[in-house]
Amino acid sequence: MTFEGFGAATIRFLRALAENNDKTWFDGHRQDYEACYVAPAIRFVTAVQAPLKALDPDLAAAPRINGSVFRINRDVRFSKDKTPYKPHIDLWFWVGERKSPVSAMFLRLAPTTLFLGTGVHGFDAPRLGRFREAVVDPRSGPALEKATASVEAAGHQVLGARYKALPRGLDAPTPAAERFLRYNGLYGCSEGPHPASLGSAAFVDSCLEIWRACLPIHRWLVDLG
Repeated sequence: MTFEGFGAATIRFLRALAENNDKTWFDGHRQDYEACYVAPAIRFVTAVQAPLKALDPDLAAAPRINGSVFRINRDVRFSKDKTPYKPHIDLWFWVGERKSPVSAMFLRLAPTTLFLGTGVHGFDAPRLGRFREAVVDPRSGPALEKATASVEAAGHQVLGARYKALPRGLDAPTPAAERFLRYNGLYGCSEGPHPASLGSAAFVDSCLEIWRACLPIHRWLVDLG
């Protein structure tokens, strides 16, 4: 089946799950989960496979649960929030290893908002070291500034800051370098209410427009490796 949008039934399911986040309710609505959550998510992933390859041939798009579609079950082992399910749809398209990508396109559809973008939410220790070296490098540092300016000029955010102050032992040669040396991740993103296209096939184009605008961050991260 072709993708025809995330319709009203999907949003109703997410809202109801947010209000009834327990196993008994979920087991009683498993058919709704399959029809309103899994099916449209997989159709969306299938629909964006070819357009994403046009943005970056190395982007992986796997139309299945634990592929590009995240599991709805939450890992509650180390979380104060013990609700068992995520009341949103998370989608993921990556370059490199899925669990530790070089960079990825992401999408989160929540009951009232849409959050999507590209990049890495958190670097592991080796990549954080390479990132910091690249920030102060006379070639890759200015390239990051240029990529960031492009994304922000398109009306989107560039995020990743964790540290309120420059971490000890680091030296920032420029104000821009100081900004990025306080980051432990890097991603361009957009967050807001559901677009008018959500319930139609045109939603694919709406997402691609934002991913395309955030592409300079993705490309910089891919070059970083």
